[in-house]
Amino acid sequence: MKKILLVALTGLTLIAPLAMARDDVADFSIADALSLEKAKTKLGTKVAFYFGDQAYGEPEQNFGVFQTNKKTNAFGKSDLTACQWVFLSAMISLRDRALTEGGNAVVDIKSNYKNNETSSTETFQCGAGGVIAGVALKGRVVTLN
Repeated sequence: MKKILLVALTGLTLIAPLAMARDDVADFSIADALSLEKAKTKLGTKVAFYFGDQAYGEPEQNFGVFQTNKKTNAFGKSDLTACQWVFLSAMISLRDRALTEGGNAVVDIKSNYKNNETSSTETFQCGAGGVIAGVALKGRVVTLN
């Protein structure tokens, strides 16, 4: 009985810091994340991406606004590394949605972390903690010339 109690108390001691884990929201460079070789390889060129109020041509078709909310393991990683990785995951999700809908672009892409919408042509928001990092994006899938 004492062993069970000791194991339970040890478990609670290890879990307690996670309950008070940090969740720092910070801005990271879109250009830096997209310039990584793994981003270029995984995203390909079939879908174009336009962030914030970047200019784009008149859409031929509009398929609607779609959201993605991705998380990744951040344990032992810098915030930058974890956030760039999860940003890529969110971008892949938007790309896949565009292809599924028949679009060739995602426009007006905005960060939407914890439903706090922010628009930028230069940065995305990422929530990073000791264990998990997350990025939420929303964008409109369209067909451009």
